[in-house]
Amino acid sequence: MYNIGKNLVEAAEQLEAEKNIPKQTFIRAICDAIGGAYKKKMGLTNQDNIVVQYDEEAGEIGIFAPKTVVAELTDAAREISLKEAQEYIPDVLEGEVLELDVTPEDFAEFGRIAATTAKQIMTQRIREAEKSNLRDEFKTRQGTTMAGIIKRIEYTIAGQPNVVVDLGSFDAQIPLRYQLSKDTYKVGSRIRVFILEYREDRKVPVIVASHTHENLVKELFEIEVPEIEDKTVEIKAVAREAGQRTKIAVASVNDDVDPVGACIGSRGSRIQNILSELKSEKIDIVRYSEDPVNFISSALSPAQVLTVALFDDGKEKRAEVTVASDQLSLAIGRGGQNVRMAARLTGWKIDIKAQAVAAEFQNDSQDEEEVERV
Repeated sequence: MYNIGKNLVEAAEQLEAEKNIPKQTFIRAICDAIGGAYKKKMGLTNQDNIVVQYDEEAGEIGIFAPKTVVAELTDAAREISLKEAQEYIPDVLEGEVLELDVTPEDFAEFGRIAATTAKQIMTQRIREAEKSNLRDEFKTRQGTTMAGIIKRIEYTIAGQPNVVVDLGSFDAQIPLRYQLSKDTYKVGSRIRVFILEYREDRKVPVIVASHTHENLVKELFEIEVPEIEDKTVEIKAVAREAGQRTKIAVASVNDDVDPVGACIGSRGSRIQNILSELKSEKIDIVRYSEDPVNFISSALSPAQVLTVALFDDGKEKRAEVTVASDQLSLAIGRGGQNVRMAARLTGWKIDIKAQAVAAEFQNDSQDEEEVERV
């Protein structure tokens, strides 16, 4: 046995505190690394059952190897002469296997190559433990939002910025495609993210987070609105164009509770907290209805809808909506955003026409019918 004092335990405890790797995992990795180094030096293989043990109380580490008792020694790494074996056990017989302490007096005699092998094994085990911890953490956090602090900004080979967020027990990365285009990310700033996926790039484990996911808005409402948390108010659908606008449809299971008012809060206190988190992204809170006509009309707010005609052939659900001429641009929205988001929210393809255009279309149809009659 070789006395290394309490250093191994102290290093293990420090690693456990800093990286959440169990102490015994680290100690086992060290023991396996030393066993690998010994095999390397002695020219042994994985079939040779070398055992490395650490006595925490005594602070000693030992390498034990099975050796067969032989009359004439030919392989010092695997055999022991009968004469030498009898010094340990006087009545030992040829052919018996003894497990002997083969710990060198000085670990330095392992040499540079053996030490490198030990380091490689130890590094691999620690990396595996880190991956396992990260995977386990991800399983409990996937699909939820977490608050953290921006730790640093890393740049990929292509020059794209990855925002690294310290979430306490682990770090997460926000790739460019999951970042708000209009937001400026600063180190030290507080941020709330949606935990999206776990992946390994070039054997490096990474937890990917999103600042643009629709469910981030949904969970923010669940945090800020008690009626959503206790299931009095339900979120029926969310449509989001991150950094610009979100439409969220809500309904109440209690007729005495106004779902829209509950989400806005007294003097807008609840919605303001959410807007602050989303950097003032515009949010339309829509009253959900089982009636598609009412739901589509609400989804197109702030535009005022005159009529809604529904067409469903089993393959596509389409709605033809009529609005007043002065409401057309509002209903469509800049770049078609309002109607596009309303369609995503409701699940209906929406065609919008101004009242004058609709009336003209109806008159043209009537004229064609008159011609056919003639």
